[in-house]
Amino acid sequence: MTDTLKMYAPSTALPPGRTGLLTAFEPGTRTLLAGYQVAPQFRPLPVDIVFEKDVAVQLRDGVTIYVDVFRPAGTDKVPVIVAWSPYGKGQGTSMSVMGVFGLVGLSNSVVSGLAKFEAPDPAYWCAQGYAICNPDPRGCIDSEGNSVLWDRQEGRDCHDLIEWLSEQAWCTGKVGMSGTSYLAVSQWFTAAEQPKHLVAINPWEGVSDVYRDLVLRGGMPDTGFAQQLQDGSFFGKNQKEDILSEVERYPLINDLWENKIPDFSRITVPAYVVASYSNTLHTAGTFRAWRRIASQHKWLRIHNGQEWPDYYDEANVEDLRRFFDRYLKEVDNGWESTPKVRYAVHDFQGGDQVNVPAEAFPPKDVTSTKLYLDGAGRMLTAQAPTQEVPATYDVASNPNAVSFITRFDTETVMVGYPKAHLWVEARGADDMDLFVLMQKLDAHGTPLQQFTVPNQNARIHDLTDHGATILRYKGSDGRLRVSARHLDDELSTDDVPAHSFDRVEKLAPGQVVDIEIDLFPIGWAFHPGEQLRFVISSRNLLGTLMPGIRDYTGANSGLHVIHTGGRYASYLQLPIQAA
Repeated sequence: MTDTLKMYAPSTALPPGRTGLLTAFEPGTRTLLAGYQVAPQFRPLPVDIVFEKDVAVQLRDGVTIYVDVFRPAGTDKVPVIVAWSPYGKGQGTSMSVMGVFGLVGLSNSVVSGLAKFEAPDPAYWCAQGYAICNPDPRGCIDSEGNSVLWDRQEGRDCHDLIEWLSEQAWCTGKVGMSGTSYLAVSQWFTAAEQPKHLVAINPWEGVSDVYRDLVLRGGMPDTGFAQQLQDGSFFGKNQKEDILSEVERYPLINDLWENKIPDFSRITVPAYVVASYSNTLHTAGTFRAWRRIASQHKWLRIHNGQEWPDYYDEANVEDLRRFFDRYLKEVDNGWESTPKVRYAVHDFQGGDQVNVPAEAFPPKDVTSTKLYLDGAGRMLTAQAPTQEVPATYDVASNPNAVSFITRFDTETVMVGYPKAHLWVEARGADDMDLFVLMQKLDAHGTPLQQFTVPNQNARIHDLTDHGATILRYKGSDGRLRVSARHLDDELSTDDVPAHSFDRVEKLAPGQVVDIEIDLFPIGWAFHPGEQLRFVISSRNLLGTLMPGIRDYTGANSGLHVIHTGGRYASYLQLPIQAA
């Protein structure tokens, strides 16, 4: 059924900037000796590695894909880690990948150049007694078929690859998966297919619902990053899924979009999930998947930076090795005693806490606390105002926003899921695109921000002043098109509302409706005198995810009215930790 809904566009060959030294189609097996460097800027190999290039693997429907396998030299059987993504398995030495490393402040010497983008490095893992498999999925580079974007088809395809790997003479039969972003998303889909020989997964920040996380967050057709993803990847010889045309044709949830949500109830293997609070593409999806996967053996670590420096950090790689050693090698190393949750608390002034242990997220000592919007004083108050006072803005004016502030007299820590419950009205329009943002302010009222990457030079400042949220953390945001306000009762909780996105409910003149908006989870510390500002606007307050992406302009006109007090007790709900 969903295949008939898919739309396709022609693929193109891999452009020069995305071509790495291993891109050429050259089937065969060779041994790379210890000390070998693929290029001078990369790490030399610590051990001899057998490199099987462009190995053909046939999927259940007859489509052939091509994979690269790196494994330790010798006769011992080893487990294997799969890195599934469409970017090109030979891209590790490309100008694009090297440029990304430089952009975030990573030296290219932290990897060997044999790694896929956002994937485990064969140099390290082969030295630890693992093989690495880098596939080009269907439709990508030289692999046959038409490519799809974050789809259950990818789960079925990777299932077939895993079972093929388990049968290889050099393999112990145990397979894991690891990687960030797209490589995390593919793990949700694959684990849900329950391949017999998939033993453990390591999703390191990734979307878990294409509709809600990527193309129609809050019901708004914000496709800037999707366009970059579609145009800048999925290079191949045939066709690729046209996600942009699908958004235009199918603005409401249907079978196509449902097929792009993994069946979390079927994910039962041990999972080491890594998340951050700051990635406006990945954060909601990673936490959603963490909450919903059925695995009885799952761990969550929430870091305070950006995924690429975090993924290749030496201590974090060693931490991941302990996880894989336990489940892919059955080493009794005490991994099970690792706290189920390790979270970070942002200070925004150099005092971040990391790896705070807990048994759950939010921690059990967190209480959801309401602060009410007071339109008269533009404050957030512990008690609901008795007087009804609306706060308004004209979407065509400056400012096209209203905000509310509270000051903290004592040390206050928030860990968990914020949400907004608002009473709203549109005058001169039948709909509203609303954007909300929580900011931390210092005692003088200055908004506090934090770079998520080691690179903080002038170029990064230029890129992040008006966007690039992946590189600079400015606060916790949420958004909702008011006509998409209907809640999904099965998926919603008191802390995290979830919208059905299956209907359009326009506003009548004078109609006041209550809406709920989920904001990204937080770990924030407030010191005495510091403030929290809550902003409601008709425009995207954070800007784009990455540099060079088209910004979304809300579909707004007329006057936005935020009702407060009396019958319309709008509030911000915050996860406040016991002192």
